Amino acid sequence: MMKLRHSALSIAAGPVWLEATQAHSPDVPGLILVAQTAVGHHRDSREAHFVQRLQKAGYATLLFDLLTRYEENRDPDSRYNAPLLGQRIGAVFEWLRHQPPLAELPVGLVASGTGSAAAVRAVAKEPEMVGALVCRGGRPGLAGIGPLRQVSCPTRVIAGEHDEALTGLHQAYDLLECAKDWYSVPGTDDFFREPGALDDAANGAIDWFRRHLRARPAPEAATAAQ
Repeated sequence: MMKLRHSALSIAAGPVWLEATQAHSPDVPGLILVAQTAVGHHRDSREAHFVQRLQKAGYATLLFDLLTRYEENRDPDSRYNAPLLGQRIGAVFEWLRHQPPLAELPVGLVASGTGSAAAVRAVAKEPEMVGALVCRGGRPGLAGIGPLRQVSCPTRVIAGEHDEALTGLHQAYDLLECAKDWYSVPGTDDFFREPGALDDAANGAIDWFRRHLRARPAPEAATAAQ
């Protein structure tokens, strides 16, 4: 495993700042953005464990919050505001465009919970930003029919066998018109709390990114292609 440099960041998203943690090293094969609706806990949460698995697979990562601490404490309904959360992923995309070492990398996106709906909306609006999407359970159906049908990047839905919202996940999956795959994790629900379940989900994400993330063409090559 290569040594990654970790940095704490704040990313502007309209009137608020989103907390983020970046892990990067030269010569990584890609950057995985991991959106979480929980705030903070970038080092000791289950999301952090998932991110560490991505790092061990050789990827740079950017784990970022979709909500502020104030919103989490005072406005709990904000986590269900898919349009707002989608705009915040868009703000992360905009930040990424201005980070030369990162902007040149192929980018994958992982989201869970209501963040899955936000991710769908974001990649539908800016398809050039993401090479592959993983929805780890969550509620992608909250994105709406239009955004689901507009997603163009390869998308894998990772679902716990006993997820209580499995019917809604299947309905959202059926609306996707992109290259897609359903990855079931046996014996667990949408929180992947059972021993080995979160690692299984991480393996499913890593496999998907290894299949679909491709190096971006050099600017000269892109210009010549036009």
